[in-house]
Amino acid sequence: MEKSKKKARTMFYLGVDIGGTKCAVSVGKVLDADIKILSRYEVPTTQNPYETLGLLSEKVREYLNSYLIKRAGISCGGPLDSRQGIILCPPNLRGWENFPIVEYIEKEYGLKAKLENDANACALAEWRFGAGIGTKNMVFLTFGTGLGAGLILDGRLYAGTNGNAGELGHIHLARNGPIGFGKAGSFEGFCSGGGITRLAVQMAKRCKKTPKCILEMGGCDSVTTKKLSQYAFAGDRFAKRVFEKSGRMLGKGLSIVIDLLNPEKIVLGGVFMRSGELLIPSMRKEIARESLWCNREVCEIVPAQLNENIGDIAAVAVALLED
Repeated sequence: MEKSKKKARTMFYLGVDIGGTKCAVSVGKVLDADIKILSRYEVPTTQNPYETLGLLSEKVREYLNSYLIKRAGISCGGPLDSRQGIILCPPNLRGWENFPIVEYIEKEYGLKAKLENDANACALAEWRFGAGIGTKNMVFLTFGTGLGAGLILDGRLYAGTNGNAGELGHIHLARNGPIGFGKAGSFEGFCSGGGITRLAVQMAKRCKKTPKCILEMGGCDSVTTKKLSQYAFAGDRFAKRVFEKSGRMLGKGLSIVIDLLNPEKIVLGGVFMRSGELLIPSMRKEIARESLWCNREVCEIVPAQLNENIGDIAAVAVALLED
């Protein structure tokens, strides 16, 4: 007689999402590849970590009394030391320098805790619950305000020696170009929300006449990637050229990733989720030119699936990591 399959257990995890303007705690209910955020509470981020986390304390204790929470996951912008559980010096978290967040959570609430940078956390979320389900080798790129990345290699998060692997935004793609990650012509400079805005301004300044869409936005100082995409979708030639250039550089950067890491899937969030149609044609042409055919043929490039509550899901996903 065949033995009955072991019934999966529903588990509850605490997520702590630390951002420059707000911090949130949430409770996630996890069953296999399904997750549901049951409750969430946020407070403004202050320059004193003890003060900010103190504002969350009552809600965390309420969660601990209401759910049998197994572990806590913490998602935070870097730089940080994930192995030591320390927030190092994120530019948008002044006053949090060298803060031992894992030690604080473990002592305060008696929960085992794990810290990861936000790009790694989002990679884990997409891998476990989103576009990367079922993959063994996956690369996630944020493509938001900046270009962060998380690497899932051989079925596990690859963080590197001190937790800073995957800084793909720093790759130099061109001698000149918009500045991103502190470097002109970087991957982030061409392929991020802020980078596309700067790219549009650079291209507009090289035109004999200021493009119509730039004038209608109020000039170079008023350009945003969101407005630019609206013009591009409406057929504006200049706006479409900006996204074509960004797509070409995206293809160039992804070709390096494809040949170096040989992933089966690359998942892109942020701008790609909203404006992929504007980027994909030139991206694909560049990948066809630059990458090895045997590597690109096994690699699927897709938009991220998790949109709502991505920060909360990402923090909970970190809690699922085993030491």
